[in-house]
Amino acid sequence: MSKECMWRWVFFVSGILLMSLGISLTIKGQRFGISPWDVLHVGLYNHLGLSIGTWAILTGIIIVVATVIGTKKWPQVGTWLNILFIGFFIDMFNWMLPDFTSFAWQSISFLLGLIVMGIGVGVYVSPNIGAGPRDSLMLLIVQKMGWSIKTVRTGIEVIVGLAGWILGGPVGIGTIITALLLGQLVHYTLPMSQKILLNLSGYTQPFAKLSVEDQK
Repeated sequence: MSKECMWRWVFFVSGILLMSLGISLTIKGQRFGISPWDVLHVGLYNHLGLSIGTWAILTGIIIVVATVIGTKKWPQVGTWLNILFIGFFIDMFNWMLPDFTSFAWQSISFLLGLIVMGIGVGVYVSPNIGAGPRDSLMLLIVQKMGWSIKTVRTGIEVIVGLAGWILGGPVGIGTIITALLLGQLVHYTLPMSQKILLNLSGYTQPFAKLSVEDQK
């Protein structure tokens, strides 16, 4: 394995690990609400059992299949690993982290989770090993409909968040904060991660095809 390839995989797996930890931290602070997709996963878990991570995997697979049908292109291996790793790590961290009951600890857990999630997204996207299924769906709709990325992303998150809320998922001010601030965090963490990765790998061009604006 080349030095470049090794560092790309290190960043990919480390980023997914961080993003999963951030998701679990926000779930532990769910009094404030969580991100729209996680609202859906928690809602499905509350109604149908299994685990939150399992629902993250299942919804990811459904999205990938729909994207494959729409694009007639098989996704990169990283996309499948993204689905499996995130679901596994979410369940692992949900089991490892304690349940916070006080307002103060839930506040800390939510805010820390949001920051860690923003760092994780920037780190895992930087090596361009495979976009997450939700990003792939967003780009497919943009390509087919000609709408802006911000419009499509917002629309998807509203629909998903509403479905999760109907299923009893925790919607709150944190859901809005996540939708508004996560992209802004990635605006900074992605280029920083790319710079660090390029320095470590000795490569001269950014790996990520998605621009910083695409992450908003």
